[in-house]
Amino acid sequence: MANKTYHQEEEIHNVELMRDVLQELPKYVARYFRSIEYSKAPRTRLGYARDIKSFFEFLCDTNPSLKGKSTMDVSIDIIRQLESEDIEEYLDYLKVYTKDNKRYTNGERAVKRKLIALRGLFKYLYKNKQIEADPASIVDTPKIHDKAIVRMEINEVAQFLDNVEYGNKLTDHQQAYHEKSKTRDLALLTLMLGTGIRVSECVGLDIKDIDFDYDRIKVVRKGGYEAYVYFGQEAKDALLEYLEERKDIITKEGHEDALFLSSQRRRISVRSVENMVKKYAQITTPLKKITPHKLRSTYGTSLYQQTSDIYLVADVLGHKDVNTTKKHYADIDEWQRMKAKDAVTLREKN
Repeated sequence: MANKTYHQEEEIHNVELMRDVLQELPKYVARYFRSIEYSKAPRTRLGYARDIKSFFEFLCDTNPSLKGKSTMDVSIDIIRQLESEDIEEYLDYLKVYTKDNKRYTNGERAVKRKLIALRGLFKYLYKNKQIEADPASIVDTPKIHDKAIVRMEINEVAQFLDNVEYGNKLTDHQQAYHEKSKTRDLALLTLMLGTGIRVSECVGLDIKDIDFDYDRIKVVRKGGYEAYVYFGQEAKDALLEYLEERKDIITKEGHEDALFLSSQRRRISVRSVENMVKKYAQITTPLKKITPHKLRSTYGTSLYQQTSDIYLVADVLGHKDVNTTKKHYADIDEWQRMKAKDAVTLREKN
């Protein structure tokens, strides 16, 4: 049997984690998750399961009839008695609460996501006549306030990659490790900045996914479909140099195909890439919180500024809805206004 890909292994892992969560929830919840098995990705279902479990824990803490009981004991009769006010109370509770002597907070987006998870469950129960009303459907969606787009400017990108290549401003301890990892770091970060791929797409790359004949990589997009993404000469040069180094590394078993390796000779993890970006960003743009996703924002905005084609940007980034691109990756209105400042001539110069 052929070895499973990184993304296949991730899906299996997420399914296993979701099943662990469902072990702590009533059977009618498990039936709901079976109903969405083929319409939602495993990672999405896992998130829904955790969010629904959070709601059931809230019920156990606040509902007198559930005092001393577990989330498994939340019967369908309890769910039938809930009203929209109960769900609104839960959403308010999520903003700040204490559990096991630890304080938790949730922002607007997290609260909205948890409401969406509940709506899915209640809609299923209502559709299947297990409850007589759907209180979640009439709860207002939390208002999401726009955040300022954080990205690196052109000069900051150049300085960032210089720091990656030469180890500028790193501590002595970081410098010692940098000598061993700089070729890999430069290839990985140049590729991310030059293509806008997601960090999960990057760490999931295998050597065979690179096609130097057409200067492209094959990635598994969000949603599980495959797509080709093209890279430029800078990324090509960095990749070729890294592959020369990579071919002499004896990997741990099961990681032979991985493109980017950790210092333990295993496929590099998302967390490792996050730490890598943080390390170089802190010495390049200390006032900006740059994450792997901000590298994607940097690329998306730069591509739009170069092409003025938002549909091309959406396609390259793998967005199914161009409005996502408009909202998160390009200051379109501001950029267009800036371009328009010289569009009208008032007087011809002599």
